[in-house]
Amino acid sequence: MNLHIRITLLTVVSLLFSAIMAYAGGPTDITWYGHSAFKVTTPGGKVLLIDPWLANPANSKGKELLAGLEKADQILLTHAHGDHIGNTVEIAKKTGAKLVASNDLMKAMVRYADFPAKQAESSGTGNIGGTLTLLGGEVKVTFVHAVHSSGLEYDDKSGLPKSLAYAGNPGGFVIAIAGGPTVYHTGDTDLFGDMKLIGDVSKVDVMLACIGDKFTMGPERAAAAVELVNPKMVIPMHFGTFAALTGTPEAFEQALKQRNLKTVYKRLQVNETFSWK
Repeated sequence: MNLHIRITLLTVVSLLFSAIMAYAGGPTDITWYGHSAFKVTTPGGKVLLIDPWLANPANSKGKELLAGLEKADQILLTHAHGDHIGNTVEIAKKTGAKLVASNDLMKAMVRYADFPAKQAESSGTGNIGGTLTLLGGEVKVTFVHAVHSSGLEYDDKSGLPKSLAYAGNPGGFVIAIAGGPTVYHTGDTDLFGDMKLIGDVSKVDVMLACIGDKFTMGPERAAAAVELVNPKMVIPMHFGTFAALTGTPEAFEQALKQRNLKTVYKRLQVNETFSWK
């Protein structure tokens, strides 16, 4: 075996060992920024941002966090509404993060929202039922159904209301992290029966469930959704950002108790991080 091949093999082995050590025993950190915005940091240090509206009205430190954000590997968008796209474009231009979104939404983001085309690659797009393998296999993302809408508002300089572009179907994500949990972000949705299939197939560890009512399911229907999915843990989201979102974590917790579920209820405060080990 010549020296070049030997060095190459040693490099590959070293990288594999480093990856295994990163996955083994390390935590997965889940940070809630308010509304539906989350950061997931994998055991290997990769950073996923989901629906990253950091500077939302519920987050008094949002603008400061946005200004100080230095690392993001992937931005996952469930649908095209402004309270979910949020600060996506600014973050992408600042960090070089690549987009994960449905094919239609990805194209709309580039065409109407000024998302950098070089960071909107075909490797980051799919559709309901499809699974992407990302970041060297450390993360797998499956696109799942949601009951909502997904028009993208953009300013065509003709005045209000803004124009509305087609941006595909709304969805959620099941995110399987090597050496970590399987996380189901529901996106904006109502309760639907096939949530049971999502839980049966994916064996969800952490469910991030919208509970705010009016535009999504409220606490009672969200509790029914948890019963269908049967995750180990549920974290409520998409509540309290605006007065119109009347669903509360207290009502959600009570609805869960009434169903006598084994799922652990975990309420995060804005900017709080939870570590899954």
